Amino acid sequence: MSKPLEILQKYWNHDAFRTPQEDIINSVLAGKDTFVLMPTGGGKSITFQVPALMMEGICLVISPLVALMKDQVKNLQNKGIKAIALTGGIASDEIIDLLDNCQYGNYKFLYLSPERLQNDWILERIKNLPINLIAIDEAHCVSQWGHDFRPAYLKISKLKEYFPKVAFLALTASATKRVQEDIITQLQLENPSIYTKSFARENLAYMVFIVEDKLYLMEQILKKNPQPSIIYVTNRKACFETVKQLETVGFTATFYHGGLSPKEKESHMKLWMDEKVQIIVATNAFGMGIDKANVKTVIHLHIPPNLENYYQEAGRAGRNGEKAFAILLTNPSDVIHVETQFLSILSNKTFLNLVFIKLCNYFQIAYGEGIDEKFSFNINHFCTKYSFSVLKVYNALQFLDRQGIISLSQEFTEKITLQFIIPSKEVIRYMSLNPQDEEVILTILRTNSGVYETQSTINISLIAKKSNSDENQVVAILHKLNEKGIIELHAKNNDATITFNEVREDERTINRVAKYLEAQNQLKTEQLKSVLHYIKEEKTCKNKLLLDYFGETVKEDCGICSYCISKNKTKTDTATLAERIISLLKIQELNSRDIQKLTKYPKDDVIFALQSLLENDTVIVKPNNLYSLKS
Repeated sequence: MSKPLEILQKYWNHDAFRTPQEDIINSVLAGKDTFVLMPTGGGKSITFQVPALMMEGICLVISPLVALMKDQVKNLQNKGIKAIALTGGIASDEIIDLLDNCQYGNYKFLYLSPERLQNDWILERIKNLPINLIAIDEAHCVSQWGHDFRPAYLKISKLKEYFPKVAFLALTASATKRVQEDIITQLQLENPSIYTKSFARENLAYMVFIVEDKLYLMEQILKKNPQPSIIYVTNRKACFETVKQLETVGFTATFYHGGLSPKEKESHMKLWMDEKVQIIVATNAFGMGIDKANVKTVIHLHIPPNLENYYQEAGRAGRNGEKAFAILLTNPSDVIHVETQFLSILSNKTFLNLVFIKLCNYFQIAYGEGIDEKFSFNINHFCTKYSFSVLKVYNALQFLDRQGIISLSQEFTEKITLQFIIPSKEVIRYMSLNPQDEEVILTILRTNSGVYETQSTINISLIAKKSNSDENQVVAILHKLNEKGIIELHAKNNDATITFNEVREDERTINRVAKYLEAQNQLKTEQLKSVLHYIKEEKTCKNKLLLDYFGETVKEDCGICSYCISKNKTKTDTATLAERIISLLKIQELNSRDIQKLTKYPKDDVIFALQSLLENDTVIVKPNNLYSLKS
């Protein structure tokens, strides 16, 4: 049998493991249940992919993140490793084919969501697979105290009955002590080996600045640190607006959010990865599988919903070990706004039920139907139609997704519908004259029986797979047929897809999950309080505050966060600064920002000195906010 390092070198071209990867791998190879808490960027996937390749059989990977599953499967396939993902929206016939491949095709990895385990027939098929390891990614989802709790994760422990000799490997990047203990209990891990890597990042300076003008301070920070940077915002509109603001003051920037098409995401990402632009402005859709070592600065322009998310996003800075900055910019009105907005978007049972019923009506799903049906979805159109708040609906849909009632995929989709508008004999004639298009056309006709009578939705990836073509080739043929008047083609862009995982039962559906709603709302409230405490606490090292939240205690201050810098800063000589301001105002009238630039003193010190000069009647402030010497 190959050794772990040989597998690492062969497939990943690395000469050594990071601590504690090799110890985790050895624990798994010894057949032991294992719990791993390893912060973002620590290389968690290696710890189950390497041992799985060393053993006979297939590794079952359970994950709630569709984008991450697709990304990992693609990366494995690119290495020549056979891997499959059972994501939402795949038809039953196709699932049967995929599971047959797992059973007879020498596949090494099967990725699926925890909701798939709730399908008895899928579970029966999995029970008969030669499983060599069960890896549970995002394991904090198993805990009601975790920041993304999913009841479907509670069913994973049932696999213990079917695979009593197979090791369980639970992995998470962010879990408090309480959540860690809950994961071990809920998954029924037996005497687990526990590997926890400290949350401390000695090279990362955590900064919190409460300022009136966030754009101005952001500009100063990015000029001082011209290396690759990430700016996180909460919505797509802010992505676009922030890029425009940055470009206006001379920066190169691009943006990234879930509403971009796959090609746009790739091109925007490449611009930043290749350092054609300094900054990428992104929503939390950005970051999955991103490993750029030389990110110098991560700036959050808006208050994050919890410290788990903040830590993961901030942690994308400084992975090369050099000093880097995680900066949260806020102002007093942000805090008031986030508290009021937060309460206004929490769903109660009545609203959740209303959204679910309207969603079913929107897609014309009858009572008792809808299971495994997949639809393209534009949330803005839905909310406009029913006069809903977008944020409140989004929050409700996320809850329904976590409960497994629907699968909400926030990936750009293009819904393509077509109808043949010439007689079938003319289509046959066209195929005889254009044999290169024949297989694609025949596949469309076989898979969509009503394409002569009505506009029918076409699954491009399925057509490509069944006709042994690639997707670009299929799309090109469709456009050619449209131009020649053979079909009528329509393409509509959507920013999400929704898959219904169970039949519509209205109140019965919602009543079953309502018990989790209040607990999750309470948890979200506590998490937001922790974020606001992190922001407002001015007498404690920011690194200490973060580590304390995750259950780590350190005695020493970090020395590099915003608190430590302010504490160690030499006291400003206010009299000297006041004299400097007076000498500048003798030459011309100035605003406070210009005074700060010219004196090179900290903003707070300049404001204090100006207030003293105003109180002493030495200067006056004019209606245009310019300071002038009192005559």
